[in-house]
Amino acid sequence: MFTHNLDPIIFQFGFLSIRWYSLAYILGILLGWYYGKKILINRQKIEKNEFEIKEFDNLITYLILSIIIGGRIGYIFFYNFEYYFQNPSDIFKIWEGGMSFHGALIGIIVGTVLFSKKQNIKTFYILDVLACVSPIGLFFGRIANFINGELVGKVTSVSWSVIFPKIDMMPRHPSQLYQAVFEGIFLYFIMNYIISREDYKTGTCSSLFLIFYGCFRIFTEIFREPDKQIGYLFGIFSMGTILSIAMLITGFIMFLVLKKKNEI
Repeated sequence: MFTHNLDPIIFQFGFLSIRWYSLAYILGILLGWYYGKKILINRQKIEKNEFEIKEFDNLITYLILSIIIGGRIGYIFFYNFEYYFQNPSDIFKIWEGGMSFHGALIGIIVGTVLFSKKQNIKTFYILDVLACVSPIGLFFGRIANFINGELVGKVTSVSWSVIFPKIDMMPRHPSQLYQAVFEGIFLYFIMNYIISREDYKTGTCSSLFLIFYGCFRIFTEIFREPDKQIGYLFGIFSMGTILSIAMLITGFIMFLVLKKKNEI
């Protein structure tokens, strides 16, 4: 058993503080950008494409805005609409937390569609690369969730349980770490194994990312405490589970449609 006493602030200079959560976003974006370019270079050795690697740098601007705007709007509408409806000025206080992965995902898709149309390139060509690098950001994000002592797990008696004093003194599943392993490490290796195959077809990683992430998230939600302001919907499902089921179904439909068109 471990008692959580980690400080969410790395260091502070007067009113300026550097938080682990901010560092997680920065690391996720920088490492994703670096590795994404490597994937594009390797893919272009196998599959000729007019997309210029240097244009991937411009995509990052789209993605940063897409992640922040989509993640924030998603959290507001999916998790805490009533609060922000009554306190609209708090919508912009992102530093206080409140981001949704599913919202960020929608934002990324919209941003990528806009970018790919501007560059006259297949949207799935870019989305496949993002599907391979996203687990990097997910991993660091979940580690930051653990350091912040947020999104805690359910009460348990397992020997590796964690007490989060800011929540209560009950031993809980470190569900953030479970998610870091499944959404980050496992998903990373699965996606990058698939795209490295010589017979790889564009669109495969995009659809399989939705399927595998959906499965992993549904599984890890079993150990996670539901959001306090929502609880369980229909008495059994957390909001994260419902959104992940929708994600899973979308991934299957996308995979079947692409397969029918002989694109994967």
